[in-house]
Amino acid sequence: MKILLAVDGSPYTKRMLAWLATHEEWLSGSHTYTVLTVVPSIPPHAASMFPTEQLKGYYEDTAEAVFKPIRKFTAKHDLATDYVSKVGFAAEVIAKVADKGKHDLLIMGSHGHGNLMNLVTGSVATQVLARSKVPVLLVR
Repeated sequence: MKILLAVDGSPYTKRMLAWLATHEEWLSGSHTYTVLTVVPSIPPHAASMFPTEQLKGYYEDTAEAVFKPIRKFTAKHDLATDYVSKVGFAAEVIAKVADKGKHDLLIMGSHGHGNLMNLVTGSVATQVLARSKVPVLLVR
């Protein structure tokens, strides 16, 4: 099975990885994993004040800070893993990568806010559910 793990380095990502670790069926060698993090883009007006290479370095460093503990997790469990970082609006990018990458499943952590909170603020998880054609497993 081709699985996309959407991560942001938050405690909810750690909770999702802990859940995976307790469910050995998800950590079998028959699955391949892509770990995706989406770095929010700097507004164009602000971004224009920095050299392109410096901006690129910022995006790469931010993504690597998220990936570092996950690399340890995937190495410990001997998982075949690709790491992908993108810049943009998280929900939109996650759904696009899941669909275009022909993943069988998308797994992500969720804050677990109630319906009222989602109504007021929305959530990345809710927006991914609305946008993606790939089945989504939310871990709270």
